[in-house]
Amino acid sequence: MEFKDYYKVMGLARDATQDDIKRAYRRLARKYHPDVSKESNAEKQFKEVGEAYEVLRDPEKRAAYDRLGPNYQAGQDFRPPPDWNAGFESAGAGADGAGAEDFSDFFESLFGRSFGGARGARGAQASFHAQGEDRHAKIQIDLEDAYHGATRIITLQMPQVDAQGHVSTREHQIEFTIPRGVRAGQHIRLAGQGSPGIGQGSAGDLYLEVEFRTHARYRVDRHDVYLDLPVAPWEAALGAEIKVPTPTGEVELKIPAGSAAGRKLRLKGRGIPGATPASTPGDFYFVLQIALPPADSDAAKSVYQGMAAQFKSFNPRTKLGV
Repeated sequence: MEFKDYYKVMGLARDATQDDIKRAYRRLARKYHPDVSKESNAEKQFKEVGEAYEVLRDPEKRAAYDRLGPNYQAGQDFRPPPDWNAGFESAGAGADGAGAEDFSDFFESLFGRSFGGARGARGAQASFHAQGEDRHAKIQIDLEDAYHGATRIITLQMPQVDAQGHVSTREHQIEFTIPRGVRAGQHIRLAGQGSPGIGQGSAGDLYLEVEFRTHARYRVDRHDVYLDLPVAPWEAALGAEIKVPTPTGEVELKIPAGSAAGRKLRLKGRGIPGATPASTPGDFYFVLQIALPPADSDAAKSVYQGMAAQFKSFNPRTKLGV
């Protein structure tokens, strides 16, 4: 998609104040409003100005957008860098009078298409009092945190506007508790940690959406946990009792004789715990993988040759029809 230089769209320098942005928007909105403008491309220009204003008028969106830096040129091919907005909260309100269909794919790739929710839900409670907007951020936690619970600190990039209307950022640290049994996609609510209210209105809330970091051993599917478990050929063929790791410690696992690669062995209730005593925990699955010893010596090669002679009639590709 094409990169959009919102400052260029509005005819502004990157150090423009918030008042400069408001004035530029009012001037350009009058110039390109489809009901009054005689410009041939008025509707397109009006939408572009509205999209640029939606980003630059919001200190959070502007601070995150500015993090991309001035190295991109308008029109050049663009893909958002990984974690380009890490640490920034995301508000869900859109531009006044604008809908999701009014914004470009470039805008959607950066900010998504959540509009109007916060403002509608947080309408003014009185003439000069309004509750603050809710905010949202994503956090990554370790799988072990979901098993045991934990206390963590999140650092967010908070925009601030100085007396002259310039936007800068500061780090804001919040300590919070990860509840035992939390699952990917769930939200942890931090009451009063959202945007401040107006007048005597209370602050909004901060919602932290949970993601699991990639684990060196385990993978997670909803509330179930999986481990690819290497076993020796003789353990799979003859059966064995072996020690295996889980997030809560080692356990003894019985490998049934005649097990094949891909077989799943379940430990019921040993997945992610239930969030409450009444909720059902997930299960833990061992997925068997046959680990072959290397044929890196004459003796080892002799063993494999003996197996080939012993099992001459065995064809592992019978199910493939060959």
